[in-house]
Amino acid sequence: MNRLFDTKWKLAVTGLLCGVLAIVLAVSGNPGNMAICVACFIRDMAGSLKLHTAPVVQYYRPEIVGFVCGSFLIALATKEYRTTAGSSPVIRFLLGFIMMIGALVFLGCPLRMLIRMAAGDANAYVGLVGFAAGIGTGCLFLKKGFSLGRAHEVKKINGVFLPALLVVGLVVSLATALFPVSESGPGSMHAPAILALVVALVFGALAQKSRMCFAGGLRDVFLMKDFSLLSILGGLFGALLIYNVATGKFHFGFTGQPIAHAQHLWNILGMYAVGFAAVLAGGCPLRQLILAGQGSSDSAITFLGLLVGAAFAHNFGLAGAAAAAATETTEAVAGGPATAGKIVLVCCIVVLFIIAATNLNKQEQ
Repeated sequence: MNRLFDTKWKLAVTGLLCGVLAIVLAVSGNPGNMAICVACFIRDMAGSLKLHTAPVVQYYRPEIVGFVCGSFLIALATKEYRTTAGSSPVIRFLLGFIMMIGALVFLGCPLRMLIRMAAGDANAYVGLVGFAAGIGTGCLFLKKGFSLGRAHEVKKINGVFLPALLVVGLVVSLATALFPVSESGPGSMHAPAILALVVALVFGALAQKSRMCFAGGLRDVFLMKDFSLLSILGGLFGALLIYNVATGKFHFGFTGQPIAHAQHLWNILGMYAVGFAAVLAGGCPLRQLILAGQGSSDSAITFLGLLVGAAFAHNFGLAGAAAAAATETTEAVAGGPATAGKIVLVCCIVVLFIIAATNLNKQEQ
């Protein structure tokens, strides 16, 4: 199995396949400019669990279940399943929380950033600048000896709980009306549940075997000049770009982009927080789901931080607002985060520096 992922061109093909899977979901009902966004879908899941009550972003996304369970199943099949825990769980929860705040200020996780870039959204390229800068900052602290400590092996049952709970939630969402579903907005747009689950299972398995990580790709370039993980992202971007150009969906510019805003400073700072936190946590939001699936209780805690962060952002109006053009009855909306969102994001970045500075190996300081 590992021979399928042992060269850059094979990893690029893997990324290409993942891009095709994202396209399948987009054409089957998912929001086209999200397709398979981890942060957006965790936010929707938080809404379905009534952790927040924003009516347009409530839906128990099968994709999140598929990512975790796809990783879980392939790790079991290839004997890579290993349950670990104990590496600074409270800090990891906080890092997940901060990643979500940054992502929702920007309006998307690193995966959606790439999807937006492939559709010509220039605001996403601005966000990439912040994302790369955040990863670079994290790498500086890694070089100085940053560590959250070693995880230790624990009973195998510990790694089963998150996949099992997610599956139970999916069954409840499909079999009952217990979890709300948005009647309009992004939460109302979704591919058929079984299709979404199957596609995400395959995507999760591919991500687990290829070690796909949006932060890890740039981190490896900065630290080791290793472009292997970046080749996966190149393949994913290429598939989406070809599809958008071929179907006339590619529109380059800052304005008129769906569910986006052109508040450049906050696009940069939002993704800066995501990149910085992802390096400290050991992976982007997608990677955290994959690691949780293959047995990491620490990553499961990070996922809970992401979930609570999404609820917090929408309960207290911290998420960025999408820009909107003027109509006959409404004025134009510039979009971006409100004052509260800006203040909390800056505080989150300060907290990241505190976490990074207080977890350096004493011998390296």
